[in-house]
Amino acid sequence: MQIKQLLLPAALLLLAACGGPGTASTDSPAAPASAPPLTPTEKKAGDWTPLFNGTDLSGWHTYGKEGVGAAWKIDDGAIHLDVANKEGWQAEGGGDIVTDKAYANYELELEWKIGECGNSGVIYNIVELDEYDYPWLTGPEMQVLDNKCHPDAKIKTHRAGDLYDFISVAEENVKPAGEWNMAKLVVTDGKVEHWLNGKKQVEYVNKGPEWEAMIDKSKFKDFDAFGMSTSGKISLQDHGDAVWYRNIRIRQLGE
Repeated sequence: MQIKQLLLPAALLLLAACGGPGTASTDSPAAPASAPPLTPTEKKAGDWTPLFNGTDLSGWHTYGKEGVGAAWKIDDGAIHLDVANKEGWQAEGGGDIVTDKAYANYELELEWKIGECGNSGVIYNIVELDEYDYPWLTGPEMQVLDNKCHPDAKIKTHRAGDLYDFISVAEENVKPAGEWNMAKLVVTDGKVEHWLNGKKQVEYVNKGPEWEAMIDKSKFKDFDAFGMSTSGKISLQDHGDAVWYRNIRIRQLGE
């Protein structure tokens, strides 16, 4: 009995030295490092919101009208402009489509592919009013183009990824007609970025004297409302050529 009483404290001391039940030993792997802190942009950025659900054109309408024309179809999870029939320079039952909502200070991502020798565009900061017949009368455009054979490819600022008629891409990296390209727009009250296939291609201020001077030297100089808004609706252009868009999503950046 006395021996047991002497051994019990010794056993407890040994157990404590080993760390005790449920206590990690010095040989246990270190706990994983915590994630790095978010950047100010990441803290301000909201969650991604899809602008296309992959099955119908909810949230879009033909510019200046209600609903969407029959030429805009859903093709294997993509928005497809069917140009089998033409009506002037646009598809019959087509026309430029725009988002139902206007957006400010956002990041937009989408994928596009163009038909052979085709032309389209993503137009943004659009003011949709009866006095403006087309989205391009108010909004700048990120060009969508087959650089290989469309006539616009001969003009330096009219090629894929360009700020149409203003700034050419930093480095041409567009994929051939029929292949998907990943595009991104970062639009704020003061600056815009065009990204194509992972590379920032265009950056410019979108208000103030510098921007106004750029407009005065462009083909849009006679349109008083062009480029005067730093927010607005977003359009997929019907330029009369086959084009596809998919994985369209947007998120807010700050206020």
